[in-house]
Amino acid sequence: MMNASIENYQRMLFPYAYNVLGAVEDAKDVIQDVMIRYAKNTSQAINNPKNYLIKSVINQAIQLKQKQNKTFPADVWLPEPVITDEDLQHHEIFNFSLLARMERLNPKERAVFILKEGFGYSHEDIGEILSLTIENSRKILSRAKERLKEIGSTTKIHFQPTVSDTVRKLIGAIRNGATEEVKTLLAEDIRFYADGGNKIKVVAKECIGADEVSKLLIYVHQTFNSALETKCTIINHQPAVLFMQDGMIQSCQIFDIRQGNIIRVDAVIDPEKLKNLKSTPLYY
Repeated sequence: MMNASIENYQRMLFPYAYNVLGAVEDAKDVIQDVMIRYAKNTSQAINNPKNYLIKSVINQAIQLKQKQNKTFPADVWLPEPVITDEDLQHHEIFNFSLLARMERLNPKERAVFILKEGFGYSHEDIGEILSLTIENSRKILSRAKERLKEIGSTTKIHFQPTVSDTVRKLIGAIRNGATEEVKTLLAEDIRFYADGGNKIKVVAKECIGADEVSKLLIYVHQTFNSALETKCTIINHQPAVLFMQDGMIQSCQIFDIRQGNIIRVDAVIDPEKLKNLKSTPLYY
């Protein structure tokens, strides 16, 4: 294959691998392995390279996810945030909050959900890709949706592609230490999650409720973020704030907003998950 063709395939395959794995480097590694095997395959003619590669990437990503689920601690684990611009076919990358909630699904449930809800595959096509019957594919999708509903998640991909005034107001209120004003911007049952990886110890990995989350956000700002530069941007189709020092991103908060209220905040502090955000386009 020509280099241009390889690059096009890699770009096309990235959303499939990333949506299953929630990690940029893992997704790239899976795609690279599949492309190498494909390039070396001379034993059989492949009539539809695109379908062959998608099937291979999805299945290898599932295998890797299953392996990771056995080794990762049963703790808060957030996806790696990515820049959702045109070059990454951003409409095929799931929004951050849904990806995070999908950690409650097993890898096969996740793959069926992604293929049906994200890419519009029929159950017949999903069955062919994942070696399932049509009925099994339907049952797995139904089970995945039920699990997402149990944790209060919409089962639709939800884009919030503009910097939100709600987030700007929140940052201002947090800076002023105005707890009551912060609370007015939060849903009563708001959930906060933080992922510091293996290197950063976070104040709280999980926090629920407007009272507790408002206090936590103000404490984190006063203790860690008050001296940092803040920049608003869009990460995984959602409003986000980057906290920076000397041009280096120290943390990222991503907001899920419904009807003017923030229902979820995901804080990514793990430096390994922030390293690919250095070239994030910033909006002021």
